[in-house]
Amino acid sequence: MLSILNILEDTTVDGPGFRTSIYAAGCPNGCPGCHNPESWDINRGRWMHTDEILKKVLADHFADVTFSGGDPMFQPEGFTKLAHAIKQKSNKNIWCYTGYTFEKILRNPLQAKLLEYIDVLVDGKFNEKLRDESLYFRGSSNQRLIDVQASLKANQTVVYEYNPSPFITTL
Repeated sequence: MLSILNILEDTTVDGPGFRTSIYAAGCPNGCPGCHNPESWDINRGRWMHTDEILKKVLADHFADVTFSGGDPMFQPEGFTKLAHAIKQKSNKNIWCYTGYTFEKILRNPLQAKLLEYIDVLVDGKFNEKLRDESLYFRGSSNQRLIDVQASLKANQTVVYEYNPSPFITTL
């Protein structure tokens, strides 16, 4: 069971391409300037079985997946079960947003288990003083995009280099 605030389908703001974003309830960080402070309380979410969430994820054959929140690492066992099922039944790419750093997650066995199924981790607490709206897929410059599988293989943190399509222009 996972406490979920919302599931948004076909969103484009939580990673590249179309994504199904699953917003977890519960976050211990309480970052000043957080765009989603109502997500801090785990009791604000609706308790859902992972099978129910999985059906929504698999129904959209073209969208990849993002775990956001709140903080999915606050409910690592449920998100590990969900991520494992997603990877077993599809070739979907999974991104995960967390206030924890990659290095801290590696020291927590329950959270580290979730990393086995994550492709890109957006790590670090939002820092209002380092807010930068020009960054792709993160709110402040201290946050990193981490290529999780390359990092686990190399036994060191490998930054994910996002290269937007040259056909996309901004005004």
